[in-house]
Amino acid sequence: MTLNNVLPVGGDEQVNILINNGKVADVSSTEMVDTVASLKLTFERAMVFPGLINSHDHLDFNLFPQLGTITYNNYTEWGKHIHEKYKAEIAAVLKIPVTLRAQWGVYKNLLAGVTTVINHGEKLGIADDIITVFEETHCLHSVQFEKGWRLKLNNPFKKALPVNIHTGEGNDWLSCHEIDRLIKWNLLRKRLIGVHAVAMTEHQAKKFDAIVWCPESNYFLLNKTARVDILRQHTPMLFGTDSTLTGDWNMWNHLHIARESRLLNDEEIYRSLTVSAAKTWQLNSGEILPGKDADIVVARVKEGLTGFNAFFATQPDDLLLVMHKGKISMFDESLLKQFDETALKNFSKIYIHGVGKYVKGNLPQLIENIIRYYPEAKFPVSLTKSV
Repeated sequence: MTLNNVLPVGGDEQVNILINNGKVADVSSTEMVDTVASLKLTFERAMVFPGLINSHDHLDFNLFPQLGTITYNNYTEWGKHIHEKYKAEIAAVLKIPVTLRAQWGVYKNLLAGVTTVINHGEKLGIADDIITVFEETHCLHSVQFEKGWRLKLNNPFKKALPVNIHTGEGNDWLSCHEIDRLIKWNLLRKRLIGVHAVAMTEHQAKKFDAIVWCPESNYFLLNKTARVDILRQHTPMLFGTDSTLTGDWNMWNHLHIARESRLLNDEEIYRSLTVSAAKTWQLNSGEILPGKDADIVVARVKEGLTGFNAFFATQPDDLLLVMHKGKISMFDESLLKQFDETALKNFSKIYIHGVGKYVKGNLPQLIENIIRYYPEAKFPVSLTKSV
């Protein structure tokens, strides 16, 4: 397969990308002569970037609305409040089988151009067919909510796995102190990947292999986010959305908030979604280079924009192609004429802001199945084109 006439983010010359056996085979500014490629897609006014890596989500929690009405001191205060105030709302969503909820969580990420998501919670065992659901971590919820966290943290049979844990999610002394407790009890010196880290200090950051920044979730709960401008000097920064309990479904809206905060520059945010995340989770992706997994996104460039301005102006309806390990998971209706009819047999059509997209699998059926359990479910896609 070849992707022709695409401009890399931050580049000044259009390139053509050759893909073989699920990996990038070549990237060149010259025309490729390939007699093997069964599909050759040519784009106009389009940019290309690695499939995004969402380093924090709870896939089975993405049918909840945002819950919470006040500014909280920490996540335990928020948790107590929502279970008292929103019992009925929570119960209604939990009636949906976890498999259906998790499947929608996967599509939520795909529709935003995410090709790898690190799931936080019990292993779901979801097949990596349309995106990679990464669960090869030692996942603990938090110091406050994980029963027996000290013993679990020091499980010798999981020593090789990075510990993926919420920590410092608050703006009070308790939130800062729990980070110290976590560091103190990491007796096996396991790799710590801390999520949120709003209360984290520079000294604490040095003890972590990476921090996952979830700015929209932080502002929603705490009206404050991690000082990633300081923490980045001591450990790598990754990017996460968390679930729709505390954030918008659309990762691009999270990225706008991150950019407007000016805590990281454009390139740092971009790397937190790509190469830095791939390195931390030890993935063969995050860059479009020969030998890397062909996790690739092509997006329409808005008129008059270039470079990172074009990248951060992207919205889901601008995505022209999402490829996962060399196989297409979603494409825009404008490309339809470049496909033959047999290529559509495993795809279903939906609309995002009135723009038609073909997605792998039967997304309309999934939506219908969810609505049977939860008629109030709201989806950011429609099954018919709005007039």
